[in-house]
Amino acid sequence: MLLLLTILFALALIILAIIKFDIHPFLALFVGAILYGLLAGMPPKLILQSVEEGFGGVLGKIGLVILLGVMIGTFLEKTGGAFVIAQKVLSVIGEKSVMLAMMITGWILSIPVFGDSAFIMMNPINKSLSFKGKLPYAATTVALTLGVSASHSLVPPTPGPIAAAGILGADLGMVIFWGIIVSLLSLIPCFFFVKYYVSKVHLEPRFAEVEKNTVVTKYPSLGKSALPIIIPLLLIVLASVASYPTHPFGENALSAVLMFVGSPVIALLLGTFLSFALPEKFDRKLLSSTGWIGDSLLAAAPVILITGAGGVFGKMLQNSGIADLVSSNLSSISVGLLLPFLMSLALKTAQGSSTVALITTASIISPLMPTLGLDTELLKVFTVLAIGAGAIAISHANDSFFWAMTQLSGMNIKQGNQTHSLGTLILACTAFILLYIFSYLV
Repeated sequence: MLLLLTILFALALIILAIIKFDIHPFLALFVGAILYGLLAGMPPKLILQSVEEGFGGVLGKIGLVILLGVMIGTFLEKTGGAFVIAQKVLSVIGEKSVMLAMMITGWILSIPVFGDSAFIMMNPINKSLSFKGKLPYAATTVALTLGVSASHSLVPPTPGPIAAAGILGADLGMVIFWGIIVSLLSLIPCFFFVKYYVSKVHLEPRFAEVEKNTVVTKYPSLGKSALPIIIPLLLIVLASVASYPTHPFGENALSAVLMFVGSPVIALLLGTFLSFALPEKFDRKLLSSTGWIGDSLLAAAPVILITGAGGVFGKMLQNSGIADLVSSNLSSISVGLLLPFLMSLALKTAQGSSTVALITTASIISPLMPTLGLDTELLKVFTVLAIGAGAIAISHANDSFFWAMTQLSGMNIKQGNQTHSLGTLILACTAFILLYIFSYLV
C-alpha cells in the first residue's frame, strides 16, 4: 500500500508541475521519477542504473524513428504536399460530403503531420467549403478535429504511438495495421455525432481569414506527396508479415531484405529521402541546421526527451518491485486492457498532452504486462492502441489543440466543450470497445 501511495504521490506531483506551474513535461517526468525512487527506498546505485537504462534503452529503440517521422511531416507541410493530399481527398469524396471529406482528410494528414499543424493547414479550406456548400461550420470543423485526433493517437509514425510501441515492445507494423482499422471504424459514430448533434451549433466562419489564408503557389504532384507516407507504412507492414513464425515469404534473401528495409528506422529514412523530392527547387540549405531539417530537430527534440524521461520513470517503477505489488493485488481481477485505457484517459484529461499521456502510461504499464495478461504479441499491440484510445480524451482547456481549434474557428469555450471535447470522449470510448471486442475475436 505504501508503494502504491508513493506512485500516486509522484504522479500527482508530475501532473501538478505540468498544469499548475507550467514546468516542461520532460523535467517534471525526470525529476518525478528520481523522487519516486528515493521515496520508494531504492538504493542510490539502483536509481542511477534505472536512469541510464530507462533513458538509453527507450531512445535507443525509438528516438530516431520519432525524428525521421517528424522530418517527413515537416517537408510535407512546408512544400504544400499535405495540402495536395487534402485537395485530392476533397475532389474524390466531393464538396457535397464536406463533413466526411474533412474527417478523412484530417485522419490522413495527422499520420505524418502534428495534429495542430494538420488542423491549421486545413482550416482555410474547411471555411471556404462550409460557406460554399451552406453547411454548418461547427460540424465541418469538429469533423476535421476528430479525424485528426483519431490518427494522431492511434496510427504511427505519429510520435506518441511510436513511443508507446517502443516502450512496450510491440510490433510497429501490427500497430499500424490495427491502428488504421480501429481508428477508421471509431470515426463512424463520430460522423453521426457531428452530422446530427454538432450541426445544430451555430457558428459563422470569419471570411476575411479564408481569403487571407488562401495562397496560390506551386505544389508538388500527388504522387510525390503520397510516396513519403505510403512507402514507409507499406515496408513496415510487409516486414511485420515477413517476420511471422510461419515465414509467409519464406526464409530467403527476399525475406531478409524486406525485414531490413521494413525496420522502422530504415523505412522512415527512405521516406525522408523521398520527401526531399517535394520542394519545387531543391536547395541544400534545406538540410542545414537553419533549414527544414533544423526545424525538424527543434520540433522532435521535446517529444524525444519526454519519451526518454518516460522510459526513466518506467524503469524506476520496474526496479522498485511494482510488478510484484500489482501481481499480489490484481491477480484475481480481470482488468486487462481497461487499466491502460483508463490510466491514459485520466492523464490526458488531467494534463492535456496526448503524447505525454501515451508515454507516461506506457512507461507505467510496461513492467505490469505479464501480470495483466497482456504479454502476447497481439495483446502488446492492443495495449498500445488502448493507451492511444485513452490519450484521445478528454481534449479541453488544458490541451493546446483545443485552443487552436476554438481560436481559429471562432468557437467559445462552451461550444468547444459541447462539440470537440464530447466528440473526443465518444471517439476514445468507441476505439476501446472495438479493441476489447477484437481482443476476444482475433
